Amino acid sequence: MKHPLTNNYRLLLSYVLFWGVISIINIVLQVFWYSVPLTYSLLDTFTNYVLYPLLGSSIWYSIRYNSLEEVTVGRLIMFHFIAASILCAIWVYISFAIYKPFIKEENSFLQNGLPSKIFAGYIMYAIYLIFFYAVNYYESLKEKIKKESEYKTLIREAELQALKSQINPHFLFNSLNSISSLTVSNPEKAQEMVINLSTFMRYSLTHGEKEMVTFERELENIKLYLGIEKVRFGKKLNAEFEIDAHCLEAEIPNMILQPLYENAIKYGVYETTDQVTIKTVCQCDGTILRITLVNDYDASTLKRKGEGIGLRNIRKRMQIIYNQPDLVKITDNKTSFEVQLIIPQKQPIS
Repeated sequence: MKHPLTNNYRLLLSYVLFWGVISIINIVLQVFWYSVPLTYSLLDTFTNYVLYPLLGSSIWYSIRYNSLEEVTVGRLIMFHFIAASILCAIWVYISFAIYKPFIKEENSFLQNGLPSKIFAGYIMYAIYLIFFYAVNYYESLKEKIKKESEYKTLIREAELQALKSQINPHFLFNSLNSISSLTVSNPEKAQEMVINLSTFMRYSLTHGEKEMVTFERELENIKLYLGIEKVRFGKKLNAEFEIDAHCLEAEIPNMILQPLYENAIKYGVYETTDQVTIKTVCQCDGTILRITLVNDYDASTLKRKGEGIGLRNIRKRMQIIYNQPDLVKITDNKTSFEVQLIIPQKQPIS
């Protein structure tokens, strides 16, 4: 940690101004109130309020390497008493050296006031000690808060990456299985699916480090994903979109929608021979983006047992990113399943 007076120019300026004002007040009082000769007053002011502040700034180093947590109280008191004695001796010696060319009288007011000057030196040391301990504690606290904030950011990013990593391999595993089957039954569709899958995974990798993307970009990726699944399920899968055009510029977490469609296909398309429609509705309301996904399902063939990993991860990601509960709303209408995402925006959507 650097010296606070050299590292913080505002503090240094305040330090200089404080002692400058004290010096002026001292000269005025001595000359006009106590009738002290101007030469004596200037010498006294310089040694007390210029020289000692210069020497006193070195006290910071005595606390920098002797923290309250690392040294016993007795040893700390002894150390500072010795340091104060050395500093006072240096201060008094230099003061005498400065006075000598200007004051020829043997019984000068410096010699008469020597005990009080030494006592003042110890008091000043104690004041500086408290001041620098306070500054050191404040700087340490700021540094600790900064590190904690960095750690929280790292943990947050790690949690988000962990949640994403649980989704992508699951989808990739299913897609590769489908491609494996199609290579025998329909090689052309298998080739189409490989191309779409590579494009989809490129998007996932490209945006892995960017947490937020535009809704338009995410929607393009979703349509690509549905194209992959369309190759697998054919007419069984039908996708409909009702999107307000001005919502396309809204920002949403990347890869937040794909698990919803994967969940809709898993519990809807897989479990029936009929056509299943996945309907996406998006509306904007000031600083709120609402994305609603509704899919049909056959209640007679499906028994739901809570949320799947995709929905749990989305709920967790939304809570980590926005630090708000209930941004994911799930409704089971017996013949359809509805999921609504409420995504706050930094600026109103126009």
